[in-house]
Amino acid sequence: MSHPPSTHPGFPGLFKDYNLGPAYDEMFTREGVARPHYQMLLRQLSSLSADAFRRIRAMTELSMLQDGVGFTVYRQEEGIERVWPMDPVPRIIPAKEWSHIERGLIQRILTLNLFLKDIYSDQFILRDRIIDPRLIYEGGYFRREFMGGKVPRDVYIHVCGTDLIRGVDGQYLVLEDNGRTPSGVSYMLTNRQVLKHVWPQVFEQYDVRSNDDYPAALLDVLRYIAPGGNPDPTVVLLSPGIYNSAYFEHTFLAQRMGVELVEGRDLVVDQNRIFMRTTRGLERVDVIYRRIDDDFLDPLVFRPDSMLGVPGVVSAYRAGQVALANSIGTGIADDKGIYPFVPAMIRYYLKQDPILPNVETFRPLVKSHMDHILANIGDLVVKTVNESGGYGMLIGPASTSKQRDEFRDLVRAKPRDFIAQPVIQLSAHPTFVEGKLEGRHVDLRPFVLCGEKVTVVPGALTRVALPRGSLVVNSSQGGGSKDTWVLAE
Repeated sequence: MSHPPSTHPGFPGLFKDYNLGPAYDEMFTREGVARPHYQMLLRQLSSLSADAFRRIRAMTELSMLQDGVGFTVYRQEEGIERVWPMDPVPRIIPAKEWSHIERGLIQRILTLNLFLKDIYSDQFILRDRIIDPRLIYEGGYFRREFMGGKVPRDVYIHVCGTDLIRGVDGQYLVLEDNGRTPSGVSYMLTNRQVLKHVWPQVFEQYDVRSNDDYPAALLDVLRYIAPGGNPDPTVVLLSPGIYNSAYFEHTFLAQRMGVELVEGRDLVVDQNRIFMRTTRGLERVDVIYRRIDDDFLDPLVFRPDSMLGVPGVVSAYRAGQVALANSIGTGIADDKGIYPFVPAMIRYYLKQDPILPNVETFRPLVKSHMDHILANIGDLVVKTVNESGGYGMLIGPASTSKQRDEFRDLVRAKPRDFIAQPVIQLSAHPTFVEGKLEGRHVDLRPFVLCGEKVTVVPGALTRVALPRGSLVVNSSQGGGSKDTWVLAE
């Protein structure tokens, strides 16, 4: 049932013009009553004037600027450095709700790791026709070169960022998995540091679970996969360099873990062993947390023109002389063309029903789906299966007739390269805009670590679509972020 936007006369102060639209509102019920876990925050916000909250937001921006918290947006081959945008109104998730999310994410990463082990070895799921083999073999991120390769501890995805959204009924849905080189965790941690600094009194009324130990937990995972069970391995973080959009995160995590930040030119391979150049000479490297995609990782195996990777690193990995996180070939698990089959994978490998459902998805390779997409493209979101960051996407209701025609032609020409989904009104959250609080659409990216155990970090990166009515939350497309509080029991 759709609800028209409504303004409740009882909304105080900064909320006086707050509208409840058709989307699920994270803070307020449909009747305009604050949800129980938001009531204390509402009282805090209601006591502030617009000028007082402007000062809090200004301090937030200044802290981000002084700490160098930024990201790069690429437009027309030009890199534009921007300060990380954070809205000071936190998102709050109660313990029971988080427990549901946590169980669903653990189920999902266990399944994806079993799937990757299977398709790079026995391929039972293909033989049993749960997935059409052509979907795997034609996938842009399936690495034939790695068939039969041994992976330390049988863990392929060590770090995963799964994007969740809420429909109008408040149900959490999985929008996509990010199992290659997921980013954003440094912004999650920085948001918490900054909000504690600029608005400490807001924490006093809540028992918020800490997320500070993420770097230590990540380092534990990396040490766990070291070759030969080495108890004191040398770990490095491999970055494409300063021009990468996530370079701030690379430096942040390397510093927090106490490991060296390296680029491809800093590493050499000798007899299938990896060494790092240092002022003291060559030092053996056991584990590489890589933030470089497969294509650029090793010019001897993948793209020969790559200047970012390490010649010979794949051979060293195959020989068991170095561990990589995430493993090679994980991209096929976050291919949007494979995404619709994850619920079936959960049933196949774990014999369980999915805890977190997928968004309804149409695949152009299925004729009835293709017909539906072509006839209803103006009401759908059409996505390229291997793009990210809000690129390669058509949001039907916001598109022009020309754009829709162009996407119809693209989908007809390469049906394997696209999926389509209904437009879902992402949940809304109060956000400070133009001197008052207004609802803005948000998603949720929790981070999951898989090593000796699976750890779901108690917190997440909440991304915000800042323009009114926008459903695009990506920072590269003008989105912002919020600190995300997971409450203790």
